[in-house]
Order: sequence, then C-alpha cells, then structure tokens
Amino acid sequence: MTAAEQLRNEQADFVAAVAGELTLFLTSRQSVMSAISPDIDPIMGAISNLVTGGKRLRALMCYWGWRGAGGDPAAAEVVTAGAALELFQAAALIHDDIIDRSDTRRGGPSVHRSFSQLHGAQGWALDSERFGQAAGILAGDLCLSFSEEAFTDIGERAAAGSRARLIFNLMRAEVMAGQYLDILEEVAGPVRDRAGAVSRAHSIIRFKSAKYSTEHPLALGGALAGASNELLRGYSAFALPLGEAFQLRDDVLGVFGDPLTTGKPAGDDLREGKRTVLVALALDQASEAESAFIDSRLGSQDLSDEDILEIRRIIEESGALQATEVLINEFGAAAFDALEALDLDELPKTALRRLAEATVSRAS
Repeated sequence: MTAAEQLRNEQADFVAAVAGELTLFLTSRQSVMSAISPDIDPIMGAISNLVTGGKRLRALMCYWGWRGAGGDPAAAEVVTAGAALELFQAAALIHDDIIDRSDTRRGGPSVHRSFSQLHGAQGWALDSERFGQAAGILAGDLCLSFSEEAFTDIGERAAAGSRARLIFNLMRAEVMAGQYLDILEEVAGPVRDRAGAVSRAHSIIRFKSAKYSTEHPLALGGALAGASNELLRGYSAFALPLGEAFQLRDDVLGVFGDPLTTGKPAGDDLREGKRTVLVALALDQASEAESAFIDSRLGSQDLSDEDILEIRRIIEESGALQATEVLINEFGAAAFDALEALDLDELPKTALRRLAEATVSRAS
C-alpha cells in the first residue's frame, strides 16, 4: 500500500467511525427524548440532519493532532472527541443562523426556518417566525448539551483539570465571546472609529471561527494523546493562521461565492450585515461617499440585488478584495511554514498539509 493510499484509507475509516459514533449517540438520546414526548422528534431530526455529512474539518484536525502526538489510529477516544466536536459545530451553526437571520444552510432550510415552515404546514396558532426561532434556540442548546455529554464519554483523558478538558472549555467560551463581538460590531460599527474596524474584524474572526475551526481541535487531539507543550505550541503556530485564512476565505465566499456551490444566497453576508475584514477594508479604502453607501445599506432588510452589486463593485474597485486575498495568502504561508517546522511523522504531516491546502483554496 502506498503512503497516499494509507492516508486516504485511514482518514476514511476515521470519518466513517465518527459518523457511526454520532448515529449511536443520537439514537440512544432519541429514545430518551421520545419517552418525554414524540413531539420532540423534529428537534432530534434537525440535529441528526445537521451532523450528517459536511467536511468534518474539526474532527479531522483533532484526529491528525492525535496521530501526530503518537495516538493509536484505532482508539475510541479520538472518535468520541470527533463526534463531540461535530455536535458543538452543529450547535454553533444552529444559533449562528438565528443570529444572522439566515434562511438556508447547505442548500436547504436552516433549522429555525424549518420549524417556521412546520408551524405553517400544521396551521398552528400565533407567530410562525417566533416559534421557529424559539425552537431553533432550544435545538441548538440541546445540541450543545449533547456535545458536552459526548466529550465526557471520552473518560479519564477528558476529565476535569486535564489539558484536553481545559482546551474544550476554552474553545466553547471563546466562540460565545466571538459571536457577541460579531453582533456588537454589526450595530456599533457604523458609529465607532472606522480606523479600528479592520482590527476589530480580525479579533472577531480569530475568536468566533479561527480558533475553534482549526487551532483548538488540533490541540485537543494532541492533548488527548499526551502531546508535549512544545508540540502543542507548534500546533498552534500552524493552525491559528490556517483558521484565519479559512475564515477570510469564508468572508470572500459570503459576498462573491456561487450559491450553487456555497448553498447560500449570493451576497448573503451583506444581507446579514456582517462587518468582516473584507468589508472593513472596503470602508477604510473606498471614497467617503462609497463608504457611506456601504454603511447605509449593509444589513438592510430591503437590500436589493442592485445594492449587492454596487457593494461588490466598491469592494473590488477599492482594492479590499485584493487586500483580503493577500491576507489569505500571508496567513496560509505562515501556516505552511509552521507545519514544515513541526517534528511529525510524514503521514500526519502530509494529512495536515492536504487539509490546509483544501481549507485555503476552497470554493464552498
């Protein structure tokens, strides 16, 4: 078997094991929830649908962090950790779609939107939008609780006070902090000092996305396998800039991405009022009139297709898009340099390199 075949097979086996673990976990919880009431079934179904498929980026980062630190490829602990990360990601997506008023996720209705549709289909009383948002919040909370349960199932390696537990706890707290900074910037950004907009946007992507997408999952796998502090520092030097490049690419796709590829409407981030690094650079580099136009239309409920095209034009012609691409390349280069400096066996290093390449150049 070639090294490429070994990598492909090992990674496929892990992804399949995580999928199986998620199925077993949710099936066991389904019986508990159904015993309360069969009316809970749509919430369980929504969670199950959301954790089915996807790129498994966080679980894979965890796995290769584990393998790079000498972890057994057949160990149950890393599979359970991968399942816990997938459940946490699902909870974050459910809540993020509510916060962003996003109707779609992966080409279908977002969780809260599916509950609004259920309300309408059943002809229930009162407001369908309010019901959908409330049900979505509860589905996200339940998914977050399940993530904690799954992580605890790892056992001693994830016990209170362990390095893995500390990383897992910090990851969850930082995401919540980053989410708040994100919604704060949406409402406060127009009246704050524009000179600090790019710095604030960088802080948001670091704590809302970059750390929990790549840095913490990689460190979590390493910590579970008993990695040294030196290796964990090396993991961070690689994974943090990778996560920042990942989110910057996401920001570009949120404005310029193809809906058929991203599963989101064109210009969705503009409708949601996201003050990303891309937008902050445009506000900083565009003319005063153009910046004022972005400020006045960003996040507007009646944002038209023509408005989106105009904001795109401003972003491109101001140089903000090119500047963001430069940042993506710089963060990517820093990540690859740090990866080459890591003292890892060739298999995990190659796997991490391929994950990094896919992350930086992705189209969805």
